[in-house]
Amino acid sequence: MGKKLRLMAVIAGMDLLLAAALLWTLGILKLPAFGGGSPVWERFVSAAGDSDAPGRPEDGLPTDTGLPADAGPGDGVVSEKRGNGVKCVALTFDDGPNKECTKDLLDGLKARGVKATFFLMGQSIPGNEDLVRRMKDEGHLIGNHSYRHIQLTKAGENAVCDAVDQTSVMIEQITGERPQYLRPPYGDWNDNLECKVDMTTVLWSVDSLDWKLQNRQKIVKRVLKDVKDGDIILMHDIFPTSVEAALEIIDTLTPQGYTFVTVDEVLID
Repeated sequence: MGKKLRLMAVIAGMDLLLAAALLWTLGILKLPAFGGGSPVWERFVSAAGDSDAPGRPEDGLPTDTGLPADAGPGDGVVSEKRGNGVKCVALTFDDGPNKECTKDLLDGLKARGVKATFFLMGQSIPGNEDLVRRMKDEGHLIGNHSYRHIQLTKAGENAVCDAVDQTSVMIEQITGERPQYLRPPYGDWNDNLECKVDMTTVLWSVDSLDWKLQNRQKIVKRVLKDVKDGDIILMHDIFPTSVEAALEIIDTLTPQGYTFVTVDEVLID
């Protein structure tokens, strides 16, 4: 009893920070880590000397984890950027390269200083090697969209592996780099294929339906209605209306604080 009273007296004479340090040393105060940010101890030290720090519960620990209250499992992906007030989205384009549309798109992206992700279809590469090389040189991310636009889960595992590998080899021969990301046509994929193909599969969170709408205004309206921070937007660089819509989406979202990034910057391994 005497030891407890002496300890309480010592703590009473300390400031909050030193008292917490003593309790932590004695194993009385546990300091777990918050997800998506610094350890609680580091945040506690910062908050103790900052009157403008986020609100704290009675034990003096900060309640702000750096993520929005409704954050889901994948929402920590751009938490650092969010903390800086920047919203990030990834524009992705399937089925190319297309001699006319992809060129026009690359011109528009370059003029705006925007990077995008291109999932190339193997059968579209021959004759368009210069466009693939330009994608690489201008800092875009190049992914694999298999060789033909078929449902991979119905093609057989060996056939799928051959088609994906063939496309990866074609891309590597042009760029010197083997693609690490795969978008299966139609988003058609399963666990068996995941085990066979050693690549990161990338789907999407906003479908522009550009292939169906083929109308610039309707495509733009659909994307702007749904887009939010951290989204991956699905488009196709084989339709003129898709190119026009993509550039208008960039011109509309940029003044709203959005930054356009490649998919590797919004994915969590």
